[in-house]
Amino acid sequence: MPGTTPPFRAEHIGSLLRPQSLLATRAAFAKGQADADALAAAQDAAIAEAVALQKRVGFRFATDGEFRRRSYHSYFYQQLGDVSIDNVGGEPAPGAGGGTSRGAQPVAIVNSRVRWTHPINVADYQFLAGQGALPKITMPGPCALHFRGGDAAVTAAAYTDVDAFWDDTVAAFQRELVALAEAGCRYVQIDETAFAKFGDPDVQAWLGARGDRWETLIDTYIGVTNRVLRAAPRTLAIGMHLCRGNRGGHWHAEGSYDAVADKLFNALEIPFYFLEYDSPRSGTFTPLRLVPKHKSVVLGLVSTKTPELETIGALKDRVEEASRFVDLDRLAVSPQCGFASVETGNPITPQAQEAKLRLVVHLAQEIWGEA
Repeated sequence: MPGTTPPFRAEHIGSLLRPQSLLATRAAFAKGQADADALAAAQDAAIAEAVALQKRVGFRFATDGEFRRRSYHSYFYQQLGDVSIDNVGGEPAPGAGGGTSRGAQPVAIVNSRVRWTHPINVADYQFLAGQGALPKITMPGPCALHFRGGDAAVTAAAYTDVDAFWDDTVAAFQRELVALAEAGCRYVQIDETAFAKFGDPDVQAWLGARGDRWETLIDTYIGVTNRVLRAAPRTLAIGMHLCRGNRGGHWHAEGSYDAVADKLFNALEIPFYFLEYDSPRSGTFTPLRLVPKHKSVVLGLVSTKTPELETIGALKDRVEEASRFVDLDRLAVSPQCGFASVETGNPITPQAQEAKLRLVVHLAQEIWGEA
């Protein structure tokens, strides 16, 4: 249950706005005007400042803001082979049209087999631990690559058998989790957007057009994720974040959790969930009635997509409403997603980001007497 061990009463999802100094160094590096040492130094300095921010506002843990990554999932998957998960441009967003706030749906390319050859997040964990913080390591989910391209992307160049792709993917994630645990890591957040997006009729139609039935796909994804979880070291506290897309203030899907709630909460073997609940696009709290009593939920009530600061009174009312379906002692609070799922970030200022993070901590303290 939330409290002094993960998840905490006050949480955030992981990514933070990149400082302009870091973005400038990264741009210079891309142009050959700065070397790898300069980039690493800029990242280290920016992460130290991010840890200080998280301590200052009162969080019990810290992430590195995902400052070493271009996006929340690109770096991880690139370490697994000739694989790209976030190609944007060729594929329209499901349901996109005039006046919409949907972003383009990224597309996956799989040019080689998925192979884990070295620890991917261990150095990130070690740097964070050296900052005197309890590190939370964020990593993409094992189904993210397939969701972006389906069987067609998997078999286009690298595989003839999709089952072999899943075996390779499961093995890669299992080995990474073991490496993290052996390094001393105790807290991991898996970012998997597919489950929340399955509830959007436009996404369902988009999947159907490429030959996938979402009702079948969700069972496949749950089975794959459970294989990873069952082999994970018992010393790791592993939660799953679900959202409907978060890129520059835009989103990829909408719709409640109703269509997926039973399988999401009862078949998926995750002990706690970070759920997006910052806007009417997410539906009501009613599906939370299906959360079993041994699981907990972090309510993503504060928006990272807009600069307007929520009021603590309205947020407390929403927590009270959610507690009609999940006992209050099994709830916690957070923003709905990261502030920068891609390095360019969402359209808010660093000042607004800090205010929203501080608000989450204040809200937790008001409700539970602790963050």
